[in-house]
Amino acid sequence: MPDGADRREARRFSMSLPMRVLPREARSKELRANTRDVSYRGLYFVSETKFDVGNPIEFVLTLPQKVSASGEVDIRCVGQVVRVEAGKNGTVGIAAKIERYEFLPVSATAA
Repeated sequence: MPDGADRREARRFSMSLPMRVLPREARSKELRANTRDVSYRGLYFVSETKFDVGNPIEFVLTLPQKVSASGEVDIRCVGQVVRVEAGKNGTVGIAAKIERYEFLPVSATAA
């Protein structure tokens, strides 16, 4: 395999999807962000909040109507931070693997 070859097992899609990173502590606030890349095994997003490699992460992705064909769909995911990269202007890029997920009922996400 040539140097720099992509070794991912799952196909990535460059998609900017809205997401909410759920707080791990009761006092923390929910973080809103957008994905850069998504696959069924993980995602990459940019944030101004610090994350540590190896820590668990829980987030909700929102698939738009044009992707789901039946209205917006929220998916709650649980995973682990696998990479953190320094970005521009104090931001960081976060790669996280998805260990499990569930589709949320429409009534659970309606405001």
